[in-house]
Amino acid sequence: MPQTVFPAETRSAFAAAYPARPVKFQHTLTGHPLLTIAALADLAGALPTSEIEYNPGDIPIGIAPEAVPKARLGVVETIRNIGQSGSWVALKRIEQVPAYRDLLHSVLGELRDLVEARTGKMETLEGFIFVTSPGSVTPFHFDPEHNILLQVMGDKTMTVFPVEDEALLGAQAHELFHLGKHHRNLPWNDEFAAKGQPIQIGPGEAIHVPVKAPHWVKNGAHPSVSLSVTWRSEWSYAEADARAFNNVLRRIGLHPASPGAFPAQNRAKALAWRALRRLRVAA
Repeated sequence: MPQTVFPAETRSAFAAAYPARPVKFQHTLTGHPLLTIAALADLAGALPTSEIEYNPGDIPIGIAPEAVPKARLGVVETIRNIGQSGSWVALKRIEQVPAYRDLLHSVLGELRDLVEARTGKMETLEGFIFVTSPGSVTPFHFDPEHNILLQVMGDKTMTVFPVEDEALLGAQAHELFHLGKHHRNLPWNDEFAAKGQPIQIGPGEAIHVPVKAPHWVKNGAHPSVSLSVTWRSEWSYAEADARAFNNVLRRIGLHPASPGAFPAQNRAKALAWRALRRLRVAA
């Protein structure tokens, strides 16, 4: 692994944007031996099948999870033939394999001081690798983690949308997501397109994606490998728990305000939800 993944100018760009804004910057992971197609086929064989998701890549921006067609090939064969298999593969929680855990922790360790000065301790460090055929689409969705997507091979365009725009994603979708009742994929409306910020990245480039910023991804003309390094913070957990508590308030006929964006702490509602959750477990 290179001695330094993020040069000084990357640290400056990240520090200026984190945690609220998307930003593009540079990295030095291109060519890393753990991120070749051959190595990733081996990783797919080592991970539990529950940690692998792969789908045909020729799908629309907005699609319900139950409507996604099944892949035609096994995952190892899909990866080895990613240039022709017309698919995208997600290898999840790669830190279960020691060499990839070391890679994840080393990469995030370079930004730890900047992160913890802003949002507190880095928690729940997880890594995801995406192996994608030319032209494939990852549908419109959001993720609950702080996320940096590092492009290692090929290119792609991620279109990122404002987190706070509830015309794109209503408050109840947030709430149900954190209660495990709403899939990460989101309904798409062509009117949303004007609100998106397309960010193209190639090898050696990365994007910081804010917590739960809606986005969709279109792969370029060549096979792609991307590494997503993610973490949670007490702020992100508090936002999630406040959303869950809002659902309780909504079900008793109230109309709660949405949690505040960073740096609002959302502590009162988060603590209320955690207390309620403990009571339910105890009961």
